[in-house]
Amino acid sequence: QVELAESGGGLVKAGDSLRLSCAVTGRTIGSRTMAWFRQAPGQEHEFVAALFRTYGRAYFADSVKGRFSISKDSAKNTVYLQMNSLTPEDTAVYYCAADNSRLILSSLRIGDYYDYWGRGTQVTVSS
Repeated sequence: QVELAESGGGLVKAGDSLRLSCAVTGRTIGSRTMAWFRQAPGQEHEFVAALFRTYGRAYFADSVKGRFSISKDSAKNTVYLQMNSLTPEDTAVYYCAADNSRLILSSLRIGDYYDYWGRGTQVTVSS
């Protein structure tokens, strides 16, 4: 059983940076697609970024492109989300998600296609 645990959230000011971590236990990241989603109060679950399994290529939501980056450390079995130039619109609970190495590229941004989820970490950006 794969378990995901996010950390690194907090309260920051607009323009600041944060790095979120997603520690994977139970299985290795291996060829899984690893993604970050977020949910702001009263909003739908929103895709943020992903590392697609087969090629390890990174994909981003338009709203974070150029400000966020995603990476993984296979030795630590951990995925990171580096968030720069944060704005109040980035305020949300951020969730890490993983698949069972079956997700296809066209489903990358759809939460329903991921098999495992963390409990989330709160990011609050003040203006």
